[in-house]
Amino acid sequence: MRRGRRFAGVAGAALVATLLLAAAGGAVGAKEGGTFRIAEAGLFGTIDPAHLKFAPELEVLRTTCGALVAYPNKRPPAGFRVEPDLAEALPRVSRDAKTFTFTIRKDARFSNGAPVLARDFVHAFERILDPAMKSPGVPYIELVAGAHAILEGKTKKLAGATARGRTLTLRMTRPAWDFPIALASSGGMCAVPSTLSADPEGARAPLPSAGPYYVSEYVPGERVVLLRNRFYRGPRPHHVDRFVVQLGVGPVAAFEQVLSGSADYALGPPTYFADKADTFVRRYGLNKTQFFAVPAPGIRMFALNSSRPLLKGNVKLRQAINFAVDRPALARELGPYASTVTDQFIPPNLPGHVSARIYPLTGPDLRKARALAAGNTRTGKAVLYTSDTPVDIAQAQILQQNLARIGIALEIQKFPIGLLFDKLATPGEPFDIGRVSWGGLTDPGFLNFLFDGRTIGQPGHGNWSYFDSSKFNRMLDRAARIPLGPARYRAYGEIDVQLSRDAAPAIPYGILNQFTLVSSRVGCIVVNPALDLTAACLK
Repeated sequence: MRRGRRFAGVAGAALVATLLLAAAGGAVGAKEGGTFRIAEAGLFGTIDPAHLKFAPELEVLRTTCGALVAYPNKRPPAGFRVEPDLAEALPRVSRDAKTFTFTIRKDARFSNGAPVLARDFVHAFERILDPAMKSPGVPYIELVAGAHAILEGKTKKLAGATARGRTLTLRMTRPAWDFPIALASSGGMCAVPSTLSADPEGARAPLPSAGPYYVSEYVPGERVVLLRNRFYRGPRPHHVDRFVVQLGVGPVAAFEQVLSGSADYALGPPTYFADKADTFVRRYGLNKTQFFAVPAPGIRMFALNSSRPLLKGNVKLRQAINFAVDRPALARELGPYASTVTDQFIPPNLPGHVSARIYPLTGPDLRKARALAAGNTRTGKAVLYTSDTPVDIAQAQILQQNLARIGIALEIQKFPIGLLFDKLATPGEPFDIGRVSWGGLTDPGFLNFLFDGRTIGQPGHGNWSYFDSSKFNRMLDRAARIPLGPARYRAYGEIDVQLSRDAAPAIPYGILNQFTLVSSRVGCIVVNPALDLTAACLK
């Protein structure tokens, strides 16, 4: 999970009904083959799975990645349910959730024809853990026994990994029920040939891969060419013959190439759409053939500090604030079509989401808000910590007006975004409400990160509401121990509703949307939340 710092905005509540249809685009009128052209704005810097960090790298090279488990090339919410990729099935998990056993598919092959064996994954993990690689993938596998010995330079062998032919066994240092989610979320846990060295400069092309495509050519700063893996027999779709990525085009020029038809897709910053979404909707429609705005796995909210005198043990006031907030007004400040109004924490396209309509999505309900606030406003004063950006200041002023109507005077304190996050993460900091945004929330287990009271004060904790309820701690702990599958999603869905309705530890108001613009040639469109290049075809 990462702190959300990108552009965000909102469509009105009417957008909600169409968002989950946005993955549309079947193969009607599509053809097999052809060259898919991509313009990239300037962040692409590697083809090495151990070095992947920026969104353009992850989007393009997902087409080449053969992983043990992965998020499938499907529309949400199915597209956020972890499925086997090169493994025959989800792993066998020991009762203590410390041992995971995978069996590699018999037909798994690298693009050079070599079979994929368990040792190739062990080697991939050891490359990531090699301190010389400085890989961003380390956090996803550092629970494997022996990982820290490699990181500290004591050995190059991963003690907790055992490879026997197609069978891979991984031992953890502590129970890790969500380990398959970590593998699927990393983007870089791809099989690599056991002969591929750990080079701090990164792998070079041609690079054998076990996914539907492989990198046949890479000229840094100029182009990347992907070709079909002719040995690939897995379930993932793959229609085009090749992808050609022109690198370093520039943010505006990349999207202009799509509009002119000289590129089929652009990899660029979402800020490009800040003042263009309305124009694109008028030109192409919304979530139809070329322009899409769909919920990304993230949340914007205001944390309600349950450790402070105003809100501690004051559930009725926390609920009153949620009824008093004008969610559409907050969302309008963010811009058109860039977020979806919500009153819950699990995004609507994630497994486990249950639409409960707990608080008003079309404007405040002051009658209920005032009834709940009556006799519970205590000092009648609150402090808001927010960032010093124009959007956040405007939202703070809206919240200030909303709370004044239920007898709460809100003082606004502004900080640079980095300092804001540091302050919110510091126990004892004297704020009552805090501006919070999180992204990368691909599994409902993020509720543990946000609201498990036992994490408060730990390094990197995300419970900035300082919410500590023995009841919800138990519920979150039980849910985290449920293996992947429907029971896990149901458990988190129930917790989400109860948290928002009965505890109100925060004010969720917006699910961030992600924009996609493609040329008229593109078909088989799956947007989850970015364009799924592997599934794409040409008309």
